[in-house]
Amino acid sequence: MKKQKLTIVGAGSTYTLGMINSLIAEKENFPLSKITFYDIDEQRQASNALATKIVLREAYPEVEEFVYTTDKAEAFSDSDFFFIQIRTGGLAMRERDEQIPLSFGCVGQETCGAGGMAYGLRSIGDMITLVNEIRHYAPDAWILNYTNPAAIVAEALNREFPDDKRILNICDMPAAIMVSYAQLLNCEIWDLVPEYFGLNHYGWFTKIRNRQGEDLTDKIKHIILEQGISAVDAEIADDPSWQATFKNMQIMLRDNPQFLPNTYLQYYLYPEKMVAKEDINNTRARQVINGREKRVFELNRRIIEAGTAQHEQLHADIHGRYMVRVAASLAYNLGETYLVIVPNQGAIANIQSDAMVEVPAALTNDGPKPFAVGHIPTFQKAMIETQLGYEKLVVDAWFSGCRQTLVNALTLNRTVVNVPTAQAIVDKLLVENASYLPQFK
Repeated sequence: MKKQKLTIVGAGSTYTLGMINSLIAEKENFPLSKITFYDIDEQRQASNALATKIVLREAYPEVEEFVYTTDKAEAFSDSDFFFIQIRTGGLAMRERDEQIPLSFGCVGQETCGAGGMAYGLRSIGDMITLVNEIRHYAPDAWILNYTNPAAIVAEALNREFPDDKRILNICDMPAAIMVSYAQLLNCEIWDLVPEYFGLNHYGWFTKIRNRQGEDLTDKIKHIILEQGISAVDAEIADDPSWQATFKNMQIMLRDNPQFLPNTYLQYYLYPEKMVAKEDINNTRARQVINGREKRVFELNRRIIEAGTAQHEQLHADIHGRYMVRVAASLAYNLGETYLVIVPNQGAIANIQSDAMVEVPAALTNDGPKPFAVGHIPTFQKAMIETQLGYEKLVVDAWFSGCRQTLVNALTLNRTVVNVPTAQAIVDKLLVENASYLPQFK
């Protein structure tokens, strides 16, 4: 089995050490000879890198070379795979993305509604630049993107690089939900085979089977309706916000038991409830700044000062392991099934062909081969088409610099709807993001 060379772009992320632990856990499935970190934030990256160097020495000595750099030529010249997770504007801008819509009585969330629109607009330009730069140095490498909001980023990249068949957009949220399903069933996530359709952060599981073909969907629904469901993946299990989110899955299923919902649908189905529970001075971004971010870099500091990670409890989470297994299926032509974001092209029969949809696909060295979903019911179709219109208009607006297009987009989004509110939010977000979005004048 050929050893791969991997570059992690956005290596200053608080998720980076977790990704390294996932690469260690999956090293038999996706062996590496070289790991490169790249980030524009030298200080954050160095913290992750110095801790990673120790972890690799102790747990993954098979990696022959580890490099961290802010130089694009060094980072991009010698890799088979790129894992990309960037946050243009950092957590400071995420906080404003959440606070501004809340100040107008609308959902303030990282990837949904007006906050997701702002984050998406900032992400598009940097992602297009990154792909162009990577392709200059590594024209045949696989680019696996999990930068949020994945739906908007995927739409933009598909327009800008329609012929590049080695870009794949992925989200780990369906996998995190499946980890909880597996816990309910007392099995492993890898024992489950999902049927799913939708847009990113906007979809439904129609069936969950095991690898023997047994349909477990009704059993899962019954357990959730009777007992509820919890967040159990290591990365989110101790997070009160995520536990509240998973608790809402019981409510969503009770209110509409046809399919098993993605957690993010709570923001679109119950926007008033989601706004009412928020504290504008302590949004999710502030909780991450005061919690996860501090914990991760404190963990790095302890590892670096001790010169060992042996006294720390490190874990591989589904966020990383899912990405690594996707890469392995592509690299070694395994044809395994994963939920990925791809051009529809008839997969969902009654949704337009150029939609970027999230569906199961067999992943081969020739790229993803989506499975046919067929026709979907009217309710889900109508919801998807409205959200799809919003996503496409956001991308239209980024390319055109048209404010009215953004207003139209938010008017379609179920978290806003009201035109005067959409106008006010757009104007406020454009002022806040002026340095990132010079095309809007």
